[in-house]
Amino acid sequence: MIEIIPAIDIIEGKCVRLSQGDYSTKKVYNENPLDIAKQYEDCGIKRLHVVDLDGAKSQRIINHKTLENIATKTKLVVDFGGGLKSDDDLRVAFECGAAMITGGSIAVKDKRTFSGWLNTYGGDKIILGADVKDEKIAVSGWQENSGIDMWSFIKEYTGLGVKKTICTDISKDGMLQGTANELYKKMKATFPGLFVIASGGISCISDVEKLDQEGIDGVIIGKAIYEGRISLDELKEFV
Repeated sequence: MIEIIPAIDIIEGKCVRLSQGDYSTKKVYNENPLDIAKQYEDCGIKRLHVVDLDGAKSQRIINHKTLENIATKTKLVVDFGGGLKSDDDLRVAFECGAAMITGGSIAVKDKRTFSGWLNTYGGDKIILGADVKDEKIAVSGWQENSGIDMWSFIKEYTGLGVKKTICTDISKDGMLQGTANELYKKMKATFPGLFVIASGGISCISDVEKLDQEGIDGVIIGKAIYEGRISLDELKEFV
């Protein structure tokens, strides 16, 4: 059964969503992300993906108090990402209640630090963020194309101990037009031992069902829930 992982993206302590990583498309859905997190918990959901969008832009952790609020006032298993660049950022994230962290840009720009985190904390706590466009890795809150081939990028890090990856197809993200199913199928075939979490483009419950049928391990859902395309009742069949 595919794991359902709702996303809460944070700007200035508020729950927002962007389209294709463009900050100018920001839409605020709730002033208090804890309210949203509690709704997910009440539904039976166990996991949550929290992204510090201010942090992603600033290259350092910003919204750690929001993370702490969610982690201490719910029992949700939170993975946290966005702007984590230093050992201090990582320490703050874990101290504020993150069960796992997701590193994307740092895995491209500072392999030494990210590899050190893998060695210290292990592949169960450090998730590789693979944000892709045309099968190339994008960084810095998706504002920059690194030109790095996603397949060699993932292969290198699975060799260094990565066990889980969140793969976001940027062209799909926030567009509510379906997911990159063929991409995720190829990932599972290429890296059968990798826990693949699909992200970007979920528009309705049938998108989730298709990923589940393909054997994808997890799915991050954001805008489809906030826009009422998927109800919490529909998600209950997966939790």
